[in-house]
Amino acid sequence: MWVGRGRPGFRARWLAVGLPAVLALLFTGCAGLRGESNTEVRVKGSDTMVLLNRRLAAAFMTGHPGTAVVVEGGGSATGVQALLEGSADIAAASRPVEGPEVAAVFRRYGTLGVRFLVAQDPLSVYLNSSNPVRDLSVEQLRAVFAGKVTSWRDLGGGDLEIHVITRPPTSGSHRFFQLHVLLGGPYTARAATLARTRDIVGVVRKDPAAIGYGGRGWARGVRCARVDGVAPTPGAVREGRYPLTRYLTFYTARPPAGAVRRFIDWCLGPEGQAVVRQVGYVPLWLPGGAAGVGGCEVPPAGTNNPDRESVGGQAKDDGQHHDLRGPMVVQGFD
Repeated sequence: MWVGRGRPGFRARWLAVGLPAVLALLFTGCAGLRGESNTEVRVKGSDTMVLLNRRLAAAFMTGHPGTAVVVEGGGSATGVQALLEGSADIAAASRPVEGPEVAAVFRRYGTLGVRFLVAQDPLSVYLNSSNPVRDLSVEQLRAVFAGKVTSWRDLGGGDLEIHVITRPPTSGSHRFFQLHVLLGGPYTARAATLARTRDIVGVVRKDPAAIGYGGRGWARGVRCARVDGVAPTPGAVREGRYPLTRYLTFYTARPPAGAVRRFIDWCLGPEGQAVVRQVGYVPLWLPGGAAGVGGCEVPPAGTNNPDRESVGGQAKDDGQHHDLRGPMVVQGFD
C-alpha cells in the first residue's frame, strides 16, 4: 500500500463519448462514490499501472495537500473486485472489464460503471540483452507461450531451452496476452508464473534464455522485441502499427464526484498526461514533441549488433513544451 496527501484544485473538462457513457450517467444513484466531502481516493488494481499510479498520485498531491491518495496493486481483477466490495474508489485495469464483471457492477450499484482511458501501453515482450533474437512474429510468440517451440535455436537464437515467464490469471496483462496472442488458448504448463511485472523483468535481465511480457514503463535493463517487425515505440502506438497496443484505464462504479473526480480529471489533463509520458507510457493526447519511451529501447529493423542498442535507459525529456490538452474520455464498461 502507498499513501500520500493533497488539496482540491485543478479540474479538467469532461466529454461524454458514446451511448454507454450516456447510459452510465443516466442510471439512478449517480452520486459520487464517497461524495464531495471525500478527502481520500483509493486506487487499486493493475500491477502494470502501479508505478504510473504512484507517480500520478504523488504529483497530484503536491498541489492538493488536503487529499490522500492510496495506491495498491494486485492485478486488474483484484481492482474490480475491490470496487465491488467498496474498498476502492477506482479500479485500475490494463484490460477491458469483462461481461461477468459488468453484470456484478450492475447488481451491486445499479449502473454500468464508467471507464476512463488514462494512457496507452505497447505490451512489450522482454528478452535478455544478450539474446541475439530481435524480432518475433505473433505466430512465433503463440508457439513459444503455448509450448510448441521450446528452443531459441528454432527462432534464430542459441541452442538454449526457452524459459517462459507469465503473469497470474488475476493480471490484466495475462488475460490480454492470452486473448491477443494465444487467441484464448492455454499457456504452456512449463511456464513460470510471477506475481509482479518487475519480478519478470528481474529474471529476464539475469537469464539469457528467458522471455516474458509486461508494461513498457517497467522495462529496465532488458530488450523489448519487435513484434511483426514493429518496435513498441510511442510513434508505432499512435499510428496503430504495434500489434499489442492496449489502453490503461480507470474504472468507477458510478460517475465520480468530489476528490475522486478531481483526481481523475487531473490525471487526464496536461499535468497528468505529462506524468504518463515521463513514466514511459503513451499519453492519450498527441504531444507537441517526442514522447518518452521507457527503459527498453529497440534498434531499427535489421540492427543485430547489441553494442548499438541502448538497454536500460530512462525516459527522455527533450525539454520542449508539449501540448497535451484534450477532452476527458468517459465511457461505459465494455
